Amino acid sequence: MSEPDTSRSSVKTYVPTYQKQQWADHADELGMTQSEFVRTMVQAGRRGFDLEGEDEKPEAPVEPSNPGGNALEGRVQEVLHRRGVMSWDQLVEALSGDFESRLEETLDSLQSANRIRYNGREGGYVVTDSE
Repeated sequence: MSEPDTSRSSVKTYVPTYQKQQWADHADELGMTQSEFVRTMVQAGRRGFDLEGEDEKPEAPVEPSNPGGNALEGRVQEVLHRRGVMSWDQLVEALSGDFESRLEETLDSLQSANRIRYNGREGGYVVTDSE
């Protein structure tokens, strides 16, 4: 089996200025470059991203200046410690969960409980008034 081509190439896209600024601000908050941020978000969107606790997520202290804590940093270190050298794609895969499946189950549950519904006219899910 041959190794994947890990050389880099650029991707260019155009987004509204306000959106680019939001991405830049979020990247700064996460201590990432804009390129790292976009690459991470694209990969997370393609594979799903673990937003809830998984076995690989160690507890991290929460500091007032960093409300999210350093959970991702801790998870990256833990995964690398356990598994050794990993490529970018391997790290993304290791840190991703089955988000899409969990989202579908959650939407089904919320619809069954009549807390949300799909509204085709509005083009998506909406909260119902029956809470």
